[in-house]
Amino acid sequence: MSEKKTLTVKLVRSPIGTREDHRATVRGLGLRRMHSTSTLEDTPAVRGMINKVRYMVVVL
Repeated sequence: MSEKKTLTVKLVRSPIGTREDHRATVRGLGLRRMHSTSTLEDTPAVRGMINKVRYMVVVL
């Protein structure tokens, strides 16, 4: 059994004043407020979401 690879994402910039679809993407990543973190499975879909809002998040 191999363990699933994960990514930890942290919200470092406020989504206030950004595009609605970018705010929805941040919520989809499980990030609610500034400096919150979320641990997600490393999939192409999650990587695409992170890439879309890369100016607001940092991968730890």
